Amino acid sequence: MKFELHSKFKPTGDQPQAIKSLVNGIKKGHQFQTLLGVTGSGKTFTMSAVVEKIQKPTLVISPNKTLAAQLYEEFKYFFPKNEVCYFVSYYDYYQPEAYIPQRDVYIEKDAKINEEIDRLRHQAVQALSTRKDVLIVASVSCIYNLGSPESYQSLCLKIKKGQKMTREQLISHLLDLQYERNDYNLWRGKMRQRAQFIDIWSSGEDRIIRVEIDKDTIISIQTGEVPFGKFKPIASIDIWPAKFWLSERNKINIAAANIELELQEQYLKLKQQKKIIEAERLKRRTEYDLAMLRESGWCSGIENYSRHLEFRKPNTSPFTLLDYFPKDYLIFIDESHISIPQIRGMYEGDSARKSVLINYGFRLPSALDNRPLKFDEFLKKTNQVIFASATPAKFEKQVSENVAEQIIRPTYLLDPVIEIRSTKNQIQDLLKEINEKKELDQRVLVLTLTKRLAEAISEHLKEQKIKASYLHSEIKTLVRPKVLANLRKGFYDAIVGINLLREGLDLPEVSLITILDADKEGFLRDETSLIQIMGRASRHPQGKVIMYGDKITSSMKKAIEETDRRRKIQEEYNRKNRVKPKPVIKEIRDSLSLLSLNKEEEQIPEKEFLKDYLKQLKYKLDLARRNLQYEKAAEIKEKIDELKENT
Repeated sequence: MKFELHSKFKPTGDQPQAIKSLVNGIKKGHQFQTLLGVTGSGKTFTMSAVVEKIQKPTLVISPNKTLAAQLYEEFKYFFPKNEVCYFVSYYDYYQPEAYIPQRDVYIEKDAKINEEIDRLRHQAVQALSTRKDVLIVASVSCIYNLGSPESYQSLCLKIKKGQKMTREQLISHLLDLQYERNDYNLWRGKMRQRAQFIDIWSSGEDRIIRVEIDKDTIISIQTGEVPFGKFKPIASIDIWPAKFWLSERNKINIAAANIELELQEQYLKLKQQKKIIEAERLKRRTEYDLAMLRESGWCSGIENYSRHLEFRKPNTSPFTLLDYFPKDYLIFIDESHISIPQIRGMYEGDSARKSVLINYGFRLPSALDNRPLKFDEFLKKTNQVIFASATPAKFEKQVSENVAEQIIRPTYLLDPVIEIRSTKNQIQDLLKEINEKKELDQRVLVLTLTKRLAEAISEHLKEQKIKASYLHSEIKTLVRPKVLANLRKGFYDAIVGINLLREGLDLPEVSLITILDADKEGFLRDETSLIQIMGRASRHPQGKVIMYGDKITSSMKKAIEETDRRRKIQEEYNRKNRVKPKPVIKEIRDSLSLLSLNKEEEQIPEKEFLKDYLKQLKYKLDLARRNLQYEKAAEIKEKIDELKENT
């Protein structure tokens, strides 16, 4: 199918010229372009219009999971008939494997995988393998090693009605694809046998595949929605691997032999360096992994052997989501002023941690090749890129062959009015402002500098009979969009946060942004950050920003000047064209299927919130105890007890 944009809106404001400019740039072969769009100018709609006109598979990279979820929902709305997918890190909690030599403390990899996000990742990869009208919204985790697309696609098991295959052969194939057999509790990535039926719960979809085999022939194939959907007969189906980093059976033995050879070389090297304990440790760990690989085709930490399983040369770039796209595809990098630095910095941190593990015999040197892309590798894997930001950085401006500006909004709304107020009695002043907005059925965002302060202010607001919550990185990935949806619905009057309230959030009900410690010059209060924060108020006709500070910093001055410049351009356009600002009316849709809330949850969303937060704290408490970090463990325990007592 072709991309088909569905929307009741038509391009207005600066959108028509921006769409035309970007499409012409793509047709001319420009590798890099920039969409400089102010907050609320409809960058997502512009991107969607470009996708429809260009008709190329598209990757949209977002700097965090909250924005990715919002973009995913928006693109699904614009392209209801096409394949829009969501690809972010599937960890609810992640502690990477590490070693601290100074204290001789080994930290084992500790993670909690979110099965729903894992399903969505498989769905994205499978969509790229089967159709062209695919748009994937991803976080920057898309530059991490994912395994060979060739292996993933070649391992796909194709079955059809009438095919010669015994039940034993089908089960054997499914085991090779890492489907676990469980005849009592069927779940995603598992299979079970019932008489002549074999049920398979697909890795990338919430449906069950039922295969009926009589002796040595497949006599029927049916599929049904989980948990109680009716089964419908089909003629054939593709069964995709349950996990990434799989390799064909005949290649595993060759890969294992290469791993053994590397083990021998590294073992001798460590011995020569008089690292006897490290050498024996490496031998024991690697031989155990090899035994698991040969027996089941899988082992814990298999990604650390990905270079051997994929037959890559040392120091070559890993396979990532980008390799699953065809050569001619399009990339949008949303909020590029944040996303690009993230992509630049990922490799070095990963390399430093793994080098220590290798030096002390916890991993083979080839583990270094299980890594995120270096920045130059990332650029080589791209085809045509459009940076999207209200505040593009120096890099985007330098490499872009074309810059399309969107300063005039389709709603003709103006950039917000800005006030600077003293920090004296700022909390009392904040309470007064929130209560005033509450009376008008409007919402407020409060920006702090630390998580602890965000939580404390949130609690204080609740004590003052204001419905409030906090939002920061420790909140579970798929809960964050719920919090924002509840703000729009009026279950919250205010949200307190740090970075997650900075870029890209589409909250038309928010009329006031308050910035605490606005005069604390630094990353969270530099010119770019302040412009982005203030932009959250530009979707409301009475949009206003209050900066609390006792001096005007250089960043504050530049941010205010740029906002005033844009406001004047917008006012002049409205005057010349005789148009008036109109409020944004946007349907409130819960992002991702599993985010729909029932009535009981809507009334008391804090319960799920606290439950998830306590779970994360318990993971950290257990980790701190195992690593003998008793002071840290005591702090976490105190926080858990306090939360339990208060709730």
